[in-house]
Amino acid sequence: MLNSLLNPSGNTAQPLLHQYKTGVALLFSGVFHLLALLLVGLSFSTFFNGLFSSDGDMVTLVIKAINTLVIALAMYELGLGVGKEYAAEEAGENIFQNIRRTITRFVGTVCIALVLEALIMIIKYSQLDLAGNLYYPVAILVACAFLLLALGAFLALTRQVCDIAAD
Repeated sequence: MLNSLLNPSGNTAQPLLHQYKTGVALLFSGVFHLLALLLVGLSFSTFFNGLFSSDGDMVTLVIKAINTLVIALAMYELGLGVGKEYAAEEAGENIFQNIRRTITRFVGTVCIALVLEALIMIIKYSQLDLAGNLYYPVAILVACAFLLLALGAFLALTRQVCDIAAD
């Protein structure tokens, strides 16, 4: 009787499948959050170890620490998005707006990480007089620009679907 109240169609596989999907999503969300915390700890450890050693360059050290923190932020955003997507079904939120918001934040964070990585490579290659290797950071910047253009196209193409779902 309780099962028929929870699932009026009489299909008992749907609640179990929903619980399984929610459980796995929360597991992945927890893993991404744990990775984010580990990356934050690694960033601080690398920064302070490099700060107290005399052979490290301060600018490169700061940029590497910031780059690791941005990657940690991307992991956190990914974990937040995965967990929120499956909680939105139960909370009655608009899933389309939630996905658009999550993808926008995640792609933005990844683009920041890519640009910082290109900046690190440019600084490293300029200090070592390896100007011939500047093709790699330029390729990263072009890929980041393409990623931002793709995000803009995604947002433009899903605007109408999101507006219809909101009504």
